[in-house]
Amino acid sequence: MIPKQSIPIFACSAAVALLVCCFGCSYTIKIKDGQTAYAQKRYSEAIPLLINELANTQLRSEKALREFLIGDSYRLKGEDDNALQWFKKSYDSNNNPDALKAWAFSLKKLQQYNTAKEAFKNLGVEIGSPYEYRKEITACAVAEDWLKQAPQSGYSLQTVPFNSPQNDFAPTLYADGRIVFTSDRALGKGAENYAWTGNKFMDLLIVEPDEASPQIFDNHLNTSRHEGTACFNRTGSQVFFVRSIEAFKGNDAFCKIYFSEKNTDGAWSDPIPFPFQKEKINYLHPALSADGNTLFFAANDPDAWGGYDLFYASRNQFTESGWDEPQLLSRNINSTGNELFPTFDKDTLYFASDGWTGMGGLDIFRTYKTDKNTWTPPQNLKAPINSGADDFSFVVGHNYTNANEKSPKPGTRLRDGFFSSNRPGGKGGDDIYRFEQVVPNPKPPQSDSTQNKTLTYKIILDVYVLEKIYLTPDDPNSKILGRKPLPGSKLTLTFGSKKQQLVTPPDGPVRLELTEQTDYSFTASMDNYLSNYARFSTKGIAKDPNNPTQIFELEIVVDKIFRNKEIVLDNIYYDYDKWDIRPDAEPTLNKLAEVLNQNPGIRIQLGSHTDCRGNDAYNQELSQRRAQSAVEYLIAKGIPEERLSAKGFGESAPAVNCACNRCTESEHQTNRRTTFTILE
Repeated sequence: MIPKQSIPIFACSAAVALLVCCFGCSYTIKIKDGQTAYAQKRYSEAIPLLINELANTQLRSEKALREFLIGDSYRLKGEDDNALQWFKKSYDSNNNPDALKAWAFSLKKLQQYNTAKEAFKNLGVEIGSPYEYRKEITACAVAEDWLKQAPQSGYSLQTVPFNSPQNDFAPTLYADGRIVFTSDRALGKGAENYAWTGNKFMDLLIVEPDEASPQIFDNHLNTSRHEGTACFNRTGSQVFFVRSIEAFKGNDAFCKIYFSEKNTDGAWSDPIPFPFQKEKINYLHPALSADGNTLFFAANDPDAWGGYDLFYASRNQFTESGWDEPQLLSRNINSTGNELFPTFDKDTLYFASDGWTGMGGLDIFRTYKTDKNTWTPPQNLKAPINSGADDFSFVVGHNYTNANEKSPKPGTRLRDGFFSSNRPGGKGGDDIYRFEQVVPNPKPPQSDSTQNKTLTYKIILDVYVLEKIYLTPDDPNSKILGRKPLPGSKLTLTFGSKKQQLVTPPDGPVRLELTEQTDYSFTASMDNYLSNYARFSTKGIAKDPNNPTQIFELEIVVDKIFRNKEIVLDNIYYDYDKWDIRPDAEPTLNKLAEVLNQNPGIRIQLGSHTDCRGNDAYNQELSQRRAQSAVEYLIAKGIPEERLSAKGFGESAPAVNCACNRCTESEHQTNRRTTFTILE
């Protein structure tokens, strides 16, 4: 089932949010209220509007909502201290689980781990699922231990002189020794400010490492909108970078990777988009391998593992584009969270993730490729490189150790470089830090129980079947508070030509020992629930001598069947006075087609609603055509016609009752909705 989701809560700085979310680039809507400004991603405008509206708000529920939106606007602008205060106010006003969740994650991000652990425990109790936040509680305890170990890490840090009060991040080394980085400071090329942050749009800048005054990298590559996160080949003659573009006029822009090459006169060619990029997907953070033949990047492709995942594409002179089709990195690198900002140092891949155990926001991890084209399990760089804040874009400048020197003495310089972080104590927003690593003092010797033992390598997968917890249990359109295990579910495991039937136990997951280099698929089912599926692959997972038993988790969420109740399909929008299916509606309808294919015994009715503007007869006819368009789209996807029906409701059944001439734009949009109903 595909119900409308509640506001997502995840830790990210302003720059990270800008480069992992689509950009709100439509300026045609006149902002009259704070909620509309928030919905349009115009957070710098939303905050003062919401604060002014709050002074005249009496109802506790409305007060809590505005306080929450203020907090989330600050979060998305990268102002975590302010966000923390407003989330706490929101929770105190109305005991809203969303506010408690946001407050808990903000505490974790600000390294208030003890308080965060208690908040996560309380949140699990409040939503009725201790399962949901068990990993966060564990991560807080792990982070506390890493902070204690930080003085013995061998790392020293300092901010660079060219940071500004705005966002400065994603440093990369240029061929002549200078640093190219991304910034939204006033030096940017565009005349307008970006309504998300109130700062300029992002541009590529260049600077000497020890100087404080960067310059625009190139006026031909930078535009009046966003450019950022560049990488270069070794000679500096080729550049890959990110630019935001609109899929169609007036809609949100999405990030795409562009390529440019320097000619013999030193001028950059007109940038062209990297081939094979799909519409309505963000492509981010290009990084070239050491030999320059493989491009790594992040993308939020819905067919991948989840969130943003890392992909790679190899050069191929025999293809028309010069590149092979992108491939997804293995499951031991990509999590169900976000993997972003890949960089390379020789054979070592560094990247940022919020999906593996970390200290708060994004943490920096490293892995390397083995001889068998597999990747070792990622290692967290821990404190002080990582913190409760977002830490990302790790770039090695120099390696000082001699490859033949097996045991360098304590204090010997190992490497130096740069990374980005929005931790407290910087100049403002995201800042760039310089690091140096030396060989730390040796730790006290410990007995090794594995010496002279033959290691037995295992890949273990814990499979959980979960159901959603709704704020109103009998309303599939109410907020989703979390998930909880659904014991007694049937689980069908398929690998190769083999199938296995399992049942989830009452006290935990189904635990499986998997075979190397094998693809697995799982189908979960339960009476009165819609079946769902997931997949897992052990391909690309390297053996880890430090951890011979690698344990992974797979979650499959099955949705309760709510018969004869309308369920809102999110992200189904239509152009004015039109009823054809827009490209941005296709992913949601494709997902619905998958649900129908997984559950061949159900029939559904597609419904369409308009807002109150326009006369009744016109709205009725328009909504019927829109509902029929959705039905025809699903038929084209192979769903039998007899399983589908269309009904237009016009303006007769608004989701929000408001006087038409006084409805906010947000309320109008809520009423313009497409739904589906599972029929008896």
